[in-house]
Amino acid sequence: MNYVPAKEIRTEIMVVNSRFIACASRAGTVEQAKGYINKIKKDYPDATHHVPAYIIGHGSTVISHCSDAGEPVGTAGRPLLSVLSGSGLGDIVVVVVRYFGGTKLGTGGLVRAYTEACQRVIEDLPRAVKVSTTTLMFELEYAQLSGARRLVNNFHGEILDEDFQVNIWLTARFISDQVESFKSSLREFGRGAIKVMDVEINPDSLFPVSPMDDWWQALPGTVADKKK
Repeated sequence: MNYVPAKEIRTEIMVVNSRFIACASRAGTVEQAKGYINKIKKDYPDATHHVPAYIIGHGSTVISHCSDAGEPVGTAGRPLLSVLSGSGLGDIVVVVVRYFGGTKLGTGGLVRAYTEACQRVIEDLPRAVKVSTTTLMFELEYAQLSGARRLVNNFHGEILDEDFQVNIWLTARFISDQVESFKSSLREFGRGAIKVMDVEINPDSLFPVSPMDDWWQALPGTVADKKK
């Protein structure tokens, strides 16, 4: 499985009165990465520098780019790209915005500052995996709701909707490799009386995960994140 950003975040550090704001987001194409870079420039139009880097794709099939954006050559964009390359993340764009604080940092100081800013935003970034997911819908009696919720949680599913009518229609999404095991447990829980409908299979879905949890690392294709 391949890690991607689950959402956009921004973090900030101060280095010798210079303000560094690191902004990170998911970008599945070069066009999306460029669009995000332009958005950050508009959000911080008075900044001294807007230093970008991105990696589109995973593994050996990637498109990568960085720019020093007016900083001395090799002191800004390359450190960002180095952090991204070692993060295990793909489909990611980072822009570090700098507001000059009046004191020059020197080439070594700039490398350290841009590296730290990028590391900070990567540390705080929520992750998702790009994976096949299956959405299920099933009908419950009211007395079964709390038990069904626990069962969905036990299989690390995501409840999308609960429709309260005469009975309850619950819609939940699972990593596809978990679905058959969940259905089996649901049949046991409902003594065979709960019918399950497959609503949707998305072969290229984003599913939030935490590298601190290990349940999903045993699924086919998963590589544990050793860097988080």
